[in-house]
Amino acid sequence: MAGMTQAAPVPIVALDSPALARSLALMDELGDLCRYYKIGSELFTTAGPDAVFQVQARGAQVMLDLKFHDIPNTVAGAVSVASAFGASIVTVHAAGGEAMLRAAAEAAGEECRIFAVTLLTSLDGPAAAAVWGRDRVDVGREVVRLATLARDGGAAGVVASGSEIEVVKAALGRDLKVLVPGVRLAGSPAGDQRRIVTPGEARRLGADYVVLGRTVTAAPDRREAMARVLEELETRTED
Repeated sequence: MAGMTQAAPVPIVALDSPALARSLALMDELGDLCRYYKIGSELFTTAGPDAVFQVQARGAQVMLDLKFHDIPNTVAGAVSVASAFGASIVTVHAAGGEAMLRAAAEAAGEECRIFAVTLLTSLDGPAAAAVWGRDRVDVGREVVRLATLARDGGAAGVVASGSEIEVVKAALGRDLKVLVPGVRLAGSPAGDQRRIVTPGEARRLGADYVVLGRTVTAAPDRREAMARVLEELETRTED
């Protein structure tokens, strides 16, 4: 019964607009309903470090979701800079290998944590098999394999879909945190995500963090949508 003892997952809203002003307006609209935001490639490419500084200036923490994947020295340098910016979480790809993961974890320092992306939620088994050049891929086993690599490389957590929370926790324990993207309120379009869960399901399954994108940011009433998410995340349910 993961949801009976697990604290409510930390909600992180994705600032996916390329316009910094629009992203900051979203933050102002949500106000005290959210204090953690994800800055991804689109916004960072447009606004650069100023996006991080502006989000922090509004009293929020930053997940810098740039999914670094390069040689260890290059990734370590990038993570060191991101940590100096004040990012609380920085993402890298687990497929970069243990040496790259360890370099990233060491460069992150005490205040920044590395989360390793296992298998993108836009991929299902057949799509992953095509990427890896295999006849078939068992998504759960592949995620656990990459999560093990991440743990051994010193990552604080992994990025995985809600479908893999339980297998990751069962295989690697509760110390390795699981951050879940692709979280949607019931009735919200799946978009380009293949493996999605509701906020309530993520809580019950044992997620530590959830990333909320279009289910909040594209909602007609974004504060109301965020309030619904928070209600689901705070509700304890039995398996």
